[in-house]
Amino acid sequence: MPMTTTFMTSPKFFFTSESVTEGHPDKICDQISDAVLDAIIRDDPDARVACECAVTTGLVLVMGEITTTTYVDLNSLVRDVVLDIGYTRAKFGFDGETCGVMVSIKEQSPDIALGVNKALEAKRGEMSEEEIEAIGAGDQGMMVGFACTETPELMPMPIMLAHKLCRRLAQVRKDGTLPYLRPDGKSQVTVEYEYGKPKRVDTIVVSAQHSPDVSQDKIRDDIIRRVIKYVVPNGMMDEQTKIYVNPTGRFVIGGPAGDAGLTGRKIMVDTYGGMASHGGGCFSGKDPTKVDRSGAYYARYVAKNIVAAGLADRLELQVSYAIGIARPLSLAIETFGTGKVPDEQILELIQKHFDFRPAAIIRDLNLRRPIFRPTAVYGHFGRDDIDAPWERTDKADLLRREAGR
Repeated sequence: MPMTTTFMTSPKFFFTSESVTEGHPDKICDQISDAVLDAIIRDDPDARVACECAVTTGLVLVMGEITTTTYVDLNSLVRDVVLDIGYTRAKFGFDGETCGVMVSIKEQSPDIALGVNKALEAKRGEMSEEEIEAIGAGDQGMMVGFACTETPELMPMPIMLAHKLCRRLAQVRKDGTLPYLRPDGKSQVTVEYEYGKPKRVDTIVVSAQHSPDVSQDKIRDDIIRRVIKYVVPNGMMDEQTKIYVNPTGRFVIGGPAGDAGLTGRKIMVDTYGGMASHGGGCFSGKDPTKVDRSGAYYARYVAKNIVAAGLADRLELQVSYAIGIARPLSLAIETFGTGKVPDEQILELIQKHFDFRPAAIIRDLNLRRPIFRPTAVYGHFGRDDIDAPWERTDKADLLRREAGR
C-alpha cells in the first residue's frame, strides 16, 4: 500500500499520534516513578524527589535522588504497582511477586538544592511575596503548553483517540470482556485534516498483547467491535479507513520480557502526541519544584484557559527558566492565525492573570499532594477522570470579559 504523504501547510493533510497501555515497559517505569513520588509526598509534602526506573526481563531498577524525612518500603511499593498493572503470573513474562527489585537512591545534590532550598522554610498555604520570589526553579529548561478546539478536552484529536483506544484496551482486559488480553499494548491514529479541522480517521493501528491460544481473526474482530468502534466517534470512520490489528500477526511476548523500559521515554505520548512543540523534559518521578513538570502543567493550564475563553482556537505557549531563579526568562505564544484578539493582548492578559513562578504554580495548582501516579499513563493532559488541576478553566470567563469578547 502506498504511503500517505502531505504537507501540514496544505489545505488537506494527515497527522498521526500514538499511545501505549499501562503494561508497556516504559509506562511501567513511569508509574513506578510516580508511585514513589506519591508515597513520599503523602507524608512529606516538601520532599525533593527525582526518581527514575528501568525494567527488563525479571528485573526492576529504581534509582535517583530523593531528600525526605519519611520512609517508604520501595521493594513492596514496586511489586504492588507491577501487580496492579496486571503482571501477576510468570507466564506473562513478568510477575510482580517474583521479579527482582534493585534500589539505588541518594540525596539531591547540594548544588542543585541551593536555588530551591528556601521552599523548605516556606509554609504551605499562604506565602509572602518574598517567599515566592525566593524559591527558584529546580532546573533550567523550556516547557510548552498547548490547547485547541478539536475535541471537548481542548486537545488534538489524534492523541485523544489514541489514549482512549489504549484505555479501552485496559478496560476490556480488566473487566473480563476480552480475558485473553495481557497488559502490554499500543495504539496509533492518523487523522485527515481539511483546512486545519479534523475531517475523518484515516488509519488506526492497535497492537495488543495476548495469550498464545487465541486466533488472530478473533483478536481482530474483537478489537474492532469492542475497542475501536466503541471509541471512535460516529461519522469519523468510513469505507476508506484502514485498520491494522497486531500487524505482525502475533503479540504474545510483551512487557519487560519483550523490551526494556525507562522512565521518561514516552514524552510525546504524555503531552500532545507531536502536535505541539516539546521542551524535552519528562514528567514522571519529579516533585513539583522541578519545572519540567510543574511548568509544563501550568503552561497547559494557561493555554487551555485562553482557548476556553474563545481568544484563540489554537494556542501554543513556551516558557523558560534558569535554575535557582523564580521568574521565567521568556514567555512566547503562537496562535497559528486563529486568534480572535491580537496576540499582544493575549500576552498582556497572561502576564496579568497568571503567575509562572514555581512557588506560585505549586500554590495555585495545589501540587504538593499525591496525585501523580494516575497521570503516568494515558496522558497528562485532556484528563477528566483524574485529579488534574491544570485542566481547570476557572479563569476563562475573566479572560473573556477583559478581552471584551
